[in-house]
Amino acid sequence: MALPTFALHDFDASTGSHQDNIFRLREAAHSHGFFYLSGHGIPESLIAGAFRVSREFFDRPDAVKREIENWHSPHFRGYTWTGSELTRGARDWREQLDFGAERPVRTASADAPPWALLEGPNQWPADIPALKPVVLELQAQLTEVASRLLRALATALGQDAEVFTPLIGETPTLLLKLIRYPGSDFADSTQGVGAHKDTGLLTFVLQHEQSGLEVQDGEGWIAVPPRAGTLVVNIGEMLELASGGYLHANVHRVVTPAGRNDRLSIAYFLNPHLDARVRPIALPAALQAAARPSAHDPDNPLLEQVGLNLLKSQLRSHPEVARRYYAGVADTVAGKGAEHA
Repeated sequence: MALPTFALHDFDASTGSHQDNIFRLREAAHSHGFFYLSGHGIPESLIAGAFRVSREFFDRPDAVKREIENWHSPHFRGYTWTGSELTRGARDWREQLDFGAERPVRTASADAPPWALLEGPNQWPADIPALKPVVLELQAQLTEVASRLLRALATALGQDAEVFTPLIGETPTLLLKLIRYPGSDFADSTQGVGAHKDTGLLTFVLQHEQSGLEVQDGEGWIAVPPRAGTLVVNIGEMLELASGGYLHANVHRVVTPAGRNDRLSIAYFLNPHLDARVRPIALPAALQAAARPSAHDPDNPLLEQVGLNLLKSQLRSHPEVARRYYAGVADTVAGKGAEHA
């Protein structure tokens, strides 16, 4: 079974088939939580430039890449070497470079919440000056696409188009990852990144040439191969929660390329602002009847408080950064005593 494809302008009210397209969008986001998006308006030259600087960075010697390792950043920004990130306790066979919104560090205070330290500047490779403007421009354009898609999803749920806007506010929590999955002949694991759900509102994946992304379908997996000119879109757990369980945050994974092949991808994540608290909207009766209870890992509960939930996820994935900057915070962040869905 293939995932559906939509063009972003399909959801414009001026389009003659607007209502049909909105209905199809709602069904796709409810059933699989994944689809392709074309007509997004992001120039192919910008995307090609992002993959070009990504390849240039990952071709650097390990010692050079590790000069901006995320171990140097309390904001979890920078380079993560192959095998140092965990999904469900198992090592992911990928290397990546993480960038959030480029903002100053929050003013320190005794009563600052533990997630306040997530906000701050990025680490940039000094020897690739073209990387910073490309990443920031791509991040800005993907944020605009995400905002438009959120409005379409709100309309599809019978809501005012701006119902999710307060969650984002003026300072949405953004993450853009440049990712490389090295080829591997290891027999014990093909885990490029382990099976998981994304924690935010929306995720966009820009795929290069090599396939590997898979989405859970019942007891099996659907391949999501690269398609020229498209983004792969998936619903995150925070949007599932906000939609009262109607929109579906689906499990997905990446399989490591075989042999000497490698895979490049760019992943963009839109989260609410760090101080937001996500609660379900009131759905129309027909949609509420079709909503399903969110199925979450009891060992990794979904927290309504965005900053706490995001920090919990980062600490589990990056234990070295956790030990260096967040000693003594682990129990609080794990959700003890906190509200969760």
